[in-house]
Amino acid sequence: MNPAFERDLIEGLSRAQKTIPPKWFYDAEGSRLFEAITGTPEYYPTRQETALLTRIAPELAAALPDGAVLVEFGSGASEKTRILLDAAPGLRAYVPVDISAEALAAAAERIASDYPDLEVAPVAGDFMGRITLPAKLAGSPRAGFFPGSTIGNFSPDEAAAFLASARRWLGDGAVLILGVDLVKDPPVLTAAYNDAQGLTARFNLNVLARANAELGADFDLGGFEHRAMWNPRDERIEMHLVSTRDQTVRVGDQTFAFAAGETIHTENSHKFTPQRLDRLARAGAWSVRRVWTSDAPAVGVALLEAA
Repeated sequence: MNPAFERDLIEGLSRAQKTIPPKWFYDAEGSRLFEAITGTPEYYPTRQETALLTRIAPELAAALPDGAVLVEFGSGASEKTRILLDAAPGLRAYVPVDISAEALAAAAERIASDYPDLEVAPVAGDFMGRITLPAKLAGSPRAGFFPGSTIGNFSPDEAAAFLASARRWLGDGAVLILGVDLVKDPPVLTAAYNDAQGLTARFNLNVLARANAELGADFDLGGFEHRAMWNPRDERIEMHLVSTRDQTVRVGDQTFAFAAGETIHTENSHKFTPQRLDRLARAGAWSVRRVWTSDAPAVGVALLEAA
């Protein structure tokens, strides 16, 4: 039983527009499916950002204070981190922060093995909540790393709140390396979330399978379909699970009725323009020092400095 998952699920399904927070995508199977999605031809963000980080790594490393602690929010497998670690041997420590304790421990062990001179201090927790960085690293300059355009999964208010929290955690004089996806032609965007192999559909439906396995819910996975669409007003891709018929679902001691065609809104992926990125940074007490842009389909990496 996962009380936090059950609480979030019941709260989300009680809303007029039913929702599930996207952080619950990432059990072991969800993490495996997402890694597979990043390798599909349609899903450009990972390969474009990786290529961009590789190209600009020396410039990013030059912006990191010598002896800095690198804090990565939502570290996952820590694969992109290696690009920075290779370019910045003067880092004192690496602090990966992730909600999945199992995945975090495995990734931290691999990093510690491959970078024996680097102190690795993993922190398990939700970086959108209250986390505590290791006391032994107090006094060292800090830099944040938040790649993967994950900031786009937050609402504008949540994104500003995260940046403000990161500003407090990292302290005065800090920098934050932030990955963002950029507004582009809608067919390119929608294809990235509707891959031909159906991996994104399986990833979306897996959150229901997780609810069944961990909470004893009774979602019929055959009664829901994946839908991803571009919302031009809010400049975001929306992912939904669409009920294919009238049905009732039980979670804990509560039941929820679904009409045919009714959806569960599972994720947003906001896309950015330079103006939108600048507004967001200022709302979170940062300023944009520089933005690098990849080849098409374009993604961006921004270097923010504490305002």
